[in-house]
Order: sequence, then C-alpha cells, then structure tokens
Amino acid sequence: MSKFPVMVAMDLEGVLVPEVWIAFAEATGIPELRLTTRDIANYDQLMRHRLGILRQRGLKLADIQRVIAGMEPLPGALEYMTWLCERFQNVILSDTFYEFASPFMRKLGWPTLFCNSLEVDGEGMVTDYHMRLLDGKRHAVLSLKNLNFSVVAMGDSYNDTAMLCEADLGILFRPPQAVREKFPHLPVAEDYATVQRLIEGFARG
Repeated sequence: MSKFPVMVAMDLEGVLVPEVWIAFAEATGIPELRLTTRDIANYDQLMRHRLGILRQRGLKLADIQRVIAGMEPLPGALEYMTWLCERFQNVILSDTFYEFASPFMRKLGWPTLFCNSLEVDGEGMVTDYHMRLLDGKRHAVLSLKNLNFSVVAMGDSYNDTAMLCEADLGILFRPPQAVREKFPHLPVAEDYATVQRLIEGFARG
C-alpha cells in the first residue's frame, strides 16, 4: 500500500477532452492555430502566437466558446473519471483558461480545476492571458506531496513533464513521439485501462 493517501493530478486537454485550439483551427480553417504544447514547448511563445492570430483575424472569445460548447470529452473519459472518483481523490491541473473550461467541467461532473485566466476587452477580444502561477502544475504537485499525499500525475505534452517528473508516479498519456523519446523513464499509457492499472499498482505499492 502507498504510505500516504493517493492524489491523482491530471492535465485536461489531450487527456480528458480534445485540444481546444485544434478544434478551433478546424472550425475556422486556420491551420496555424493547430499548434499546441506538443509542438512548441515554450508556452508563452505559443500563446503570443495564438493571440496574434486572433487579433489579425478579428476573432473573439465568444467565437472560441461557441466551438467549445459543441465539444465532448474524449471517448472513455467519463467512465474513467467515474472509476477514479470512486477510488481516489483527484484534481485537474491545466494550462487552459477558466473562460474555456466550464462546459468541460460540467460534462465531467465538476471536478476540481486549477488553471489560468484570459484578459478580454470591452469588445470581447482576447488581449492577454495571465498564468495563475508560473510552473503551476509542478508547484501544485510539490505542494500536494508536502501535504503528505502520494501523487500520481498524468499528462500528454511538454508542459506536463515538470509535474510528471515531480510526482511519485508520472504517466504520459498518448504523447507525441518526441516527448516519449525525451522522457523515456516515464511510463506511457495509450488508453484509460492502462492508466487504471498503473494507478492501482502504485496504490498497492
């Protein structure tokens, strides 16, 4: 058995729900918006790129929210979350924004979410973004460990790897090949059944 209670910390996009920016790129026909942290490790560089495109094209927060409203969790995610909530405490640690996340949280049963915020002007244009805390995912995992939780973390991209390496068990979920190769010591799960086995094995010690 794990010495301390197990807390499972998860990324959101690419792990439980589709990537918002990819869906928005497909809806608008703007391929440059398909880039995610799987492609660009520097999150600020990625967000500045996105905000610049929104500004150039005159796209507003409401345009993104309309696309999000029609998105559903990944296949199997709801069943996985039901399984998880019956057995372990959990939290979602994401670099997404509260302005994006509410429809997903409702569909996932309102799990606890730590994420970031957007700055929007009076015309509804996204003008900036604000990180709640730099390197917040890793700091959250570290804080949970300091509270005597045994932490399992799951993510899929470069921006998740700091928290995965800080956790007692870090799991890469369907990561791109470049991330697999850069972090070969992290176990990889291609489906939720494998995630469940890894978590249960860790909890048993």
